Amino acid sequence: MAKVKTQFICSNCGYNSPKYLGRCPNCGEWGTLVEEKIQPDVVDRKSRVSLTGQLAKVEKIDKVAVQDQPRVKVELGELNRVLGGGVVPGSMILIGGDPGIGKSTLLLQVSGQLAKTGGLVLYVSGEESAVQIKMRADRLGVGGTDFYLYPETDMSLIRKQIEELKPDYVIIDSVQTMQEPDITSAVGSVSQIREVTAELLQIAKTNGITIFIVGHVTKDGAIAGPKMLEHMVDTVLYFEGDMHHSYRILRAVKNRFGSTNELGIFEMKTNGLNEVDNPSEIFLEERIDGATGSAIVVSMEGTRPILVEMQALITPSVFGNAQRTASGLDRNRVSLIMAVLEKRANMLLQNQDAYLKAAGGVKLDEPAIDLAIAVAVASSYRDKETKMGDAFIGEIGLTGEIRRVSRIEERVAEAEKLGFKRVFIPENNLKGWNPKGKIQVVGVATISEALRRAFDEDGNDYKARNKTNPYRISQENE
Repeated sequence: MAKVKTQFICSNCGYNSPKYLGRCPNCGEWGTLVEEKIQPDVVDRKSRVSLTGQLAKVEKIDKVAVQDQPRVKVELGELNRVLGGGVVPGSMILIGGDPGIGKSTLLLQVSGQLAKTGGLVLYVSGEESAVQIKMRADRLGVGGTDFYLYPETDMSLIRKQIEELKPDYVIIDSVQTMQEPDITSAVGSVSQIREVTAELLQIAKTNGITIFIVGHVTKDGAIAGPKMLEHMVDTVLYFEGDMHHSYRILRAVKNRFGSTNELGIFEMKTNGLNEVDNPSEIFLEERIDGATGSAIVVSMEGTRPILVEMQALITPSVFGNAQRTASGLDRNRVSLIMAVLEKRANMLLQNQDAYLKAAGGVKLDEPAIDLAIAVAVASSYRDKETKMGDAFIGEIGLTGEIRRVSRIEERVAEAEKLGFKRVFIPENNLKGWNPKGKIQVVGVATISEALRRAFDEDGNDYKARNKTNPYRISQENE
């Protein structure tokens, strides 16, 4: 009997090693190498052959026939936004997210909507029976004569059904449960996921079938399986949210047919996922009047301006090293802004613990949020509240200057639409622009100037307002 040959494959990056290694030399992760049998080579097994038997051929680029197929729009406008305007025929879309976040619910709703547009949908489930899916579909009000269910995990049988039905859309829920019969490794292994995805990619590209794939995620939030999985597909979407809250965020981390900066927000209800047309109201609805450590920023998520509350809590450090904790923000960005405040705004923050978050569970990483972070930190440190009608936009440089940001007109217009009275922006953004709205636009050049004008340190009625402020604990000697 011939000896079975094995190899060790990294479940994180797909690196191959003839022997076990505690740490992957390619990606540096520990304990990710898994032993698998070496599969015999199969000649011409991955040739691109369409379901009609047509082989791929070499063509001059000038002779390639381009079929102008419009994008297919679904009823969920938030999904259309994230995809770049709708579903591209023949594309392959990967959706990842935590267990129970609503991936299957989202795709079931999308499947029903695609069936209404005249397309034939094949929903392949490896985790649920047809009865379970039907029960959830009845609750969501999903159905149709061109909507087929197929509870199966064998890729050879799935391909056979695709050849018979010739669907326009295929949903695979999930890729980790599918298996290639020619591969002897366990279901969900690196080899199985790689081969299953390769076959689905071949079906999509040679036949113009749009395929949606559900992917499980690891404890770190990344899609389980080799990183190659994300490289093979056209679009990678992450479905995020808190299990204790009803709001869900859909964002693209890769999109060959659109921007990766777009954001879609949904609310999970009994009848399924509903769109949130004005997310700014959600992020601001629980803001407390008179609370310190709060500042509003107008952030751009793709083409959409969103107002988010920045919250900061600055407290004296009990231990020797001050802590820096951030939720929804880059911790390194927070440390950098606090260093600028200490150097350029005369704030002694090295012995202060700092806790910051972007309220509502949204993640922000653009430079225009710097000024709002700085104002929130200064508000908590000085125990001075910002005005409820103020918003802050601007990038902070290491020398303390406020640098210009993009799309300032749209940001200011969104703040005015939501009833804000005053917005602080970089002074350079005012050059060549004459604001005509009712909102007061304040141009600031440095962080010191921004803080002075935000907290009415030029005089005004600051002391009078703070006499009745229940959130004020103590007042600095000015």
